[in-house]
Amino acid sequence: MATMSVADDKTVKEAAMSLTTSKKATTSDPLLEEERLSADLAQFLSNPTLKAALADGSLDLTSYSSTVEQELHELESKCINVYRSKKEDIQTLRDELESCDAVLAALQEMLLGFQADLGGLSGDIRNLQDKSRSLGIQLRNHRHAEDGLRVFLEHVVIAPNLVHAICKGPVNDYFLRCVHELNRIHLDVHDGTPQDWSCGAAPSRTVAGQEMQEHVQKLRLVAVSRVRDYFLAQMAALRRPQTNVRMIQVHGLLKYADLQDFLEDASAEISSEMYHVYVESMSKTLYALFRTYQAQLLQLDNASSSSTRQDVIAIDDASLRDALTSKAKKRIDSFTLGRRADDVLDENGRPIQTHVALAEETQYPYELLFRSILLHLMDAVTNEYVFCRQFFKRDAFGPLFNATLGLLLEQLENYLFGCHDALALLLMIKVAHAHKRLLHARHITSLDSFLDQVTSLLWPRLKTVMDAQLRSLTSATAKKLGGIDLHPHYVSRRYAEFTCSILIVLHKGNSNNNNNNNNKDAPGRSTMTKSFSRKSMAEPTNSRKSVVNSDGKSDLLTSSTSTVVSTPSAKTFTKANAGDMLLQDLALMQEEIVALLERLADKHTTNKKRIVFLINNLDQIVCIFQERRVMGKELNRFVELLMTQRELFVEEELLSSFSKMIAFVQQTESHLANSGTANPTSDVNPQVVETLIREFSVHWKAAIEQINRDVLSYFSNFRNGMEILKQVLTQLLLYYTRFQDIIRKVWRNKPPAFCKDLVSTSVILAEIKKYAL
Repeated sequence: MATMSVADDKTVKEAAMSLTTSKKATTSDPLLEEERLSADLAQFLSNPTLKAALADGSLDLTSYSSTVEQELHELESKCINVYRSKKEDIQTLRDELESCDAVLAALQEMLLGFQADLGGLSGDIRNLQDKSRSLGIQLRNHRHAEDGLRVFLEHVVIAPNLVHAICKGPVNDYFLRCVHELNRIHLDVHDGTPQDWSCGAAPSRTVAGQEMQEHVQKLRLVAVSRVRDYFLAQMAALRRPQTNVRMIQVHGLLKYADLQDFLEDASAEISSEMYHVYVESMSKTLYALFRTYQAQLLQLDNASSSSTRQDVIAIDDASLRDALTSKAKKRIDSFTLGRRADDVLDENGRPIQTHVALAEETQYPYELLFRSILLHLMDAVTNEYVFCRQFFKRDAFGPLFNATLGLLLEQLENYLFGCHDALALLLMIKVAHAHKRLLHARHITSLDSFLDQVTSLLWPRLKTVMDAQLRSLTSATAKKLGGIDLHPHYVSRRYAEFTCSILIVLHKGNSNNNNNNNNKDAPGRSTMTKSFSRKSMAEPTNSRKSVVNSDGKSDLLTSSTSTVVSTPSAKTFTKANAGDMLLQDLALMQEEIVALLERLADKHTTNKKRIVFLINNLDQIVCIFQERRVMGKELNRFVELLMTQRELFVEEELLSSFSKMIAFVQQTESHLANSGTANPTSDVNPQVVETLIREFSVHWKAAIEQINRDVLSYFSNFRNGMEILKQVLTQLLLYYTRFQDIIRKVWRNKPPAFCKDLVSTSVILAEIKKYAL
């Protein structure tokens, strides 16, 4: 026991006290006592020291329990003494507790009163909550009904400001919105289909809908009247002079195109009236504008320098002198194209500004005036086509332009009565085709009939002019043409210029068309998508036929309408189209010019002069073709004729100086070729050969110089003369070489003594170079 620590001692005491307490409580509940005892023993045994002491028997529980019990009695006595010493304090504390109990009892009674009152208030609150829920449901129902009623009223009721805007407000954007709103209300109140916004009922069957139908209809009639008055005022402004028509169309009419749709729905009669009023007003405006513009253009016509009946290829000499005297300052040549095609067929060309041209006193050929009027007409048709499609939703080309087109056709017919300019006519046909293709690129075909009428007027007139040119060639004689000489005749120049001009115009149109076809997919750009076809080239057409022009390229340039044209030359073309006849006229003209040149050449006394005359004229024609860069079968034909005449001239020129040698060479070669003898010496006369050699060696230089002088005097074209001189001298050298070959062949083994007088070909060639280089 002496070795146990203080802690162990306390533990033992606690266990002992627990055991003592357990013993005291045994009498009350055996089961509970047993449980407590077990718990105390478990606590006692939990101490390892006590557990070890019990295990080795060193702890006496009986004595130790007595000691603990005695200490407990002592502690109890001390507690009683302390209690007694504090008796007054405890009494005071008891009095305070009783006082607190009284206060708490009063407080309890008051709280119980509050609880009773609160119990009554909770009932009221529950009633108020029930009423609040009921009012919330009613409020939601009212709001839902209000929303439905508001939506319904928006569909059937006309707002006062809308009525005021339609009845008294100006026609502007707000007026347009009000008309849209009125039209929507009209559709709603006449709707016989059940709608969600009308609670599943048909709006036209509701009381409000039926009541509003009459009011909406009256207001629509007022809107129709206001729109009608506005449109009539705008269309009346179109007739005023110096009015910007496009500005009125865009800002006065197209801006309110929806109002025209409203009229179409509200009053078809008023809508039709607006259409007819616009057509009448705009038709008169267009007629006046084109009549004025055309009159101004005619003041710019260079009529004083235009072609007359006398302007033919083979003009009489007297008429030619009169023409040169009266038109010495003539600016336009009927046969020379110049820049006429470039100016007229320029795709970027702009119409003539008449006020500027009149102020500057500028004159233009008629084809430029024609192009300007067609440009304005094309733009006007495009503008009206787009406007009518957007505003009236239909086309009005016929009523709008019939009078204007009649005016233009009448003026064109008046011009054609006195027109003798084939180039102008062909250029005008080209212009008509170009504009037709451009309109097709814009998907507008309204002008096709007019342009077909234009070409149907131009083609016959062009045929008449071509026939006149052909007749002039057919009937021309040397006497009428005022005599001839060796130099190029003015008829050949006129023919070459005229033919080149015709072919250039045709080819230029085809080139432009090919470029347009290549660029037809380019973006923003107005392209021409049709080829230069006979459909656009002449009378009304239904099919195409390829025609090969002078450059060998396929040229779709004629109409398919079968026509029978009788020419004054008694040549009738059956089922031929206009483009084919033009090319056929050129072919006939080519034959006639060749025949005319031959007739004129026959007036010369010698064959050489006839050949020189033909060479000069054919060379002039070929040079003009080459200068104009016109290639094709026409040029090839004249080149062949020129080459033939050059060869004839070479022979004629050589025969004049070397006839004996040439005859000897030709006859001897033929004889040797036919005889076939082994010894040709007996077939050739040595004296003749000797004579030829000596004559040639004496006269050949003088003969060459004479040939040079003759060529320079005969041919005005120096380049042509030099080519012919080279050809003559080359042929001379060839003849002389053949002459030497005959001598070598005849006297193969032993040349005669006179062979030493033979002139060397190198010497002759050196002499030729002096003249032919």
